[in-house]
Amino acid sequence: MKKDKITLKVKEALAKDVGRALARIDPEDMQALGLEVGDIIVIEGKRQTPAKVMPCYADDRGKGIIQMDGIVRANAQAGLDEKVKLIKADYKPAGKVTLVALTDVGALSKNGAAGGKDSQYIGSLINGLPVMNGDRVRATLFGSRFCEFKVSGAIPDGVVVIHAGTLIRMETGKSEESRSGKISYEDIGGLGVHIQRIREMIELPLRYPQVFARLGIQAPKGVLLHGPPGTGKTLIARAVANETDAYFTHISGPEIMGKFYGESEGRLRSVFEDAQKHAPAIIFIDEIDAIAPKREDMGGEKQVERRVVAQLLSLLDGLESRGHVIVIGATNIPNTLDPALRRPGRFDREIAIPIPDKRGRLEILQIHTRGMPLAGDVAVERLAEITHGFVGADLEALAREAAMSALRKIFPVIDFEMAEIPYETLMKLEVTMDNFVEAMKEVEPSAIREVFVEVPDVRWEDVGGLESVQRELQQAIEWPLKYADLFQRAHTNPPKGILLFGLPGTGKTLLAKAAATASGVNFISVKGPALISKYVGESERAIREVFKTAKQASPTILFFDEIDSLLPRRGSGGDGHVAERVISQFLTEVDGIEALKGVVILGATNRLELMDPAVIRSGRFDLLLELPKPDAKARETIFGIHTRQKPLAEDVDLKALAKLTEGRTGSDIEFVCRKASLLAIAEFVENMATRKVQDKKELTITNKHFTAALRVMESQPR
Repeated sequence: MKKDKITLKVKEALAKDVGRALARIDPEDMQALGLEVGDIIVIEGKRQTPAKVMPCYADDRGKGIIQMDGIVRANAQAGLDEKVKLIKADYKPAGKVTLVALTDVGALSKNGAAGGKDSQYIGSLINGLPVMNGDRVRATLFGSRFCEFKVSGAIPDGVVVIHAGTLIRMETGKSEESRSGKISYEDIGGLGVHIQRIREMIELPLRYPQVFARLGIQAPKGVLLHGPPGTGKTLIARAVANETDAYFTHISGPEIMGKFYGESEGRLRSVFEDAQKHAPAIIFIDEIDAIAPKREDMGGEKQVERRVVAQLLSLLDGLESRGHVIVIGATNIPNTLDPALRRPGRFDREIAIPIPDKRGRLEILQIHTRGMPLAGDVAVERLAEITHGFVGADLEALAREAAMSALRKIFPVIDFEMAEIPYETLMKLEVTMDNFVEAMKEVEPSAIREVFVEVPDVRWEDVGGLESVQRELQQAIEWPLKYADLFQRAHTNPPKGILLFGLPGTGKTLLAKAAATASGVNFISVKGPALISKYVGESERAIREVFKTAKQASPTILFFDEIDSLLPRRGSGGDGHVAERVISQFLTEVDGIEALKGVVILGATNRLELMDPAVIRSGRFDLLLELPKPDAKARETIFGIHTRQKPLAEDVDLKALAKLTEGRTGSDIEFVCRKASLLAIAEFVENMATRKVQDKKELTITNKHFTAALRVMESQPR
């Protein structure tokens, strides 16, 4: 049955819809209003604003909701979870629209915001938007930056749609209206669950304090956000402040500290008093560990820091008489905070903000590439897959570096004496997948920067022989990633650890690198002896840090080379106490109460008999794979790999060379190929000196060079 008006509950929009004035509703609701896809509706909250209607996705149907971004919500003056009314709009094409800049647009043109080319550029960005007088609109620039404008006049009156023929007039914003662009929940990717938990703690007490009074309980007073740097803790606090329309004040540690007695505490009190005057308010304390560290760790000279901690604790306890003031703290090292700060009543909930997973990275990349002119070959989903360990700040830097890579293409045609870059040149810019690949070389994951993390460039075809071992590694490492649903269906966990053992030079490290490349996961390489320290407790701490980093960067292959030196048989002599503690710490990390998810441990040793039996049992190292010396067929394959791009003469017989290297390992064969190449180069250089040859294309590696290289290898001790 067709209706004139329907009422729906407001929910946040999809990240890709931000700034496009879209409203997504159930197709049944569209049918009830007689709407087609792309029709214009008027959303009525405390104010009316137009939007373009689109159907919501299958997961959101049947819930009686409307999804719209923070700009449309602000225009309609409707908050999340509030009810709004929808009616079909009568609209006309816009003849003229006057825009007042609310954000800094000076960077668009040196001639001011009213430049003709800039008006044309902004008009192209907001083409197709439905607006009415008094609305705010957002023009998303190159990347994730944007400019916001207020529609101060539109001809004709009522709802109009901006089109290519609309005359755009731009004016500089008045000082009382100018503001920096506000952050909404749609500008945060990959943290939906965490934002929901924070909203419960912050929005409910600020918006509906009477609910807590009726229940007879105290409203929550504070939330502590902790997680690696760059994951979005500060961004969440700003978004919450914007969405609740609360007064927002920010504290950083150095601002509080003063040189006079009592000055630091006075500054802290003044911040809380200011928030109380403007309640409902949010106080955000960034890097709270800087002003509230553990008091027992402070020496006698740190009396100021002790008093600041005590003052902060008393202010948090006194919040009940200060009105509706909520404190958000953020830190990336929560264990250094004073324990008294972390009890309920001060910080009622601690929320860990994790490194984003693949889905989270996809959402973040979509936000930061929102305004980019992406080429058709850019696969954002693929970028999300290969950016393991990247936090939100890293992904923003990746998008920025990709844009810079694209900008370098136009540098040859830029004359730095020009007043500005030609508008036509800028419009030709396009960011390709190659630009992102180039940017990947510049940006590394900040959360795991301290350790050696890489995705090696070694493939299965670079490994000769060892087919059965390759198959086992593929099943243990690649299958859990590719067929996770099958493992879940079978209620089976993938192997935790794989130990490769065999003679030196048989390819243990090479196999580990090939496994990491094939699966596309992070590869953390740890040399066993490097973790051993002469100081008590340092070796155990190093192992804890390595496993912590691996879990943060998951999915990860944690490769321990020469693992026998790290985990020797207990009671075998030497400094047994250190070895026992190191082994105990390793076993706790691998097989402790805390599950080791997304981390596969690869170990390599050529002395299996020296390793502690407790380490190599099932459940810790589930697979023990021996790498034998290569047989004749495998040796021929290895020769083929190491001579793949070499200029071989016709008299070189790889099969014969394989027979001559009976009992040798892959590293021995690599040595022979390298030595033969060096001998050929030496001979070529001598011939160039006597002018027998001049063209480098005449360089070839012959059988006599391989024979000489074999003699050199045989002369060396085995």
